[in-house]
Amino acid sequence: MVDFPVIETTSLRSAALPSATMALVELGKQLRRANYHFVTPTPATIARVNARRGNARARSLTDVFGWNRPFNPVLIPEAILGAMRDAGVIEECASGLRSTLRVSSLGEQLYFHSAFPTEAADSVFFGPDTYRFARQLRACVPALARRVTRCVDIGCGAGAGAIELARMCPAASVHAVDINPAALTLTRVNALLADTRAVLPEYSDLLANVDGTFDLIVANPPYLVDEGARAYRNGGGDLGAGLSLAIVNAAIGRLAPGGSLLLYTAAAIVDGVDALRADVARRLERADMRWTYDEIDPDIFGEELDNPAYRTVDRIAAVWLCATKPASHQVYW
Repeated sequence: MVDFPVIETTSLRSAALPSATMALVELGKQLRRANYHFVTPTPATIARVNARRGNARARSLTDVFGWNRPFNPVLIPEAILGAMRDAGVIEECASGLRSTLRVSSLGEQLYFHSAFPTEAADSVFFGPDTYRFARQLRACVPALARRVTRCVDIGCGAGAGAIELARMCPAASVHAVDINPAALTLTRVNALLADTRAVLPEYSDLLANVDGTFDLIVANPPYLVDEGARAYRNGGGDLGAGLSLAIVNAAIGRLAPGGSLLLYTAAAIVDGVDALRADVARRLERADMRWTYDEIDPDIFGEELDNPAYRTVDRIAAVWLCATKPASHQVYW
């Protein structure tokens, strides 16, 4: 298994990094040279596809690192197998060997994230939400980038949001914060693999451990009700909305004048009513902020509706919030 130490604020200098971290970066480079590509679907889809006849064992690199199937070592080119061993991401299983990390494509970049199924408390998730989040950032950030000098991705996970920001805001420092040491380690690896050195992985509960104000705050937080309270899934509060509302509150206090919050999350719709939207509206209107709130996908993670916590819920909708603090700002409480 990979050792995930707590990451403090540092520049992404290779000489300061553990050998296992650099071995992961090398593994990513080897996969890129092999033209590896894999778009990660939902966990339910992965389970269904892997359960099909003939899919019990890997036959390709995408089977090994995407579908995360057991493999025979003779299947893997020696350079890739050696980098896996150096990084400590091979485990034995009943059917052979298995990678303890997956690798997903997002545009031209590759991202390491947790093995399937993501059941551990410190799992680092990457999936359809990540693609939606990145697409929304690419649509919105270019119009803001010129005035952004300091930005932050709250709950950075595998680092996709922070890396997208670094590429679109080349003059800005990009803070990538999370409470999960595994996420910070993989954010660092993925940023190095993307050759994006402005990203600063930092341990922080929301913005509690970072100082100052930000021109741009982005987040793609957990938003589900999770019985195991796993950090990568559990949003807390009423029907998973707690963390999203906490991010809105944090942004109100920590955005610089004229700064913006871009939040990708989900709302549980009950009897046709979006309670998250109403809660967000109350907070932002008290703070005299300009905002838009849009449903960008009306029905996601439908399988969650079978869980008792969602017994009153019609559907779960992916939503996108853009909120901007006035250039001259006073909060009215």
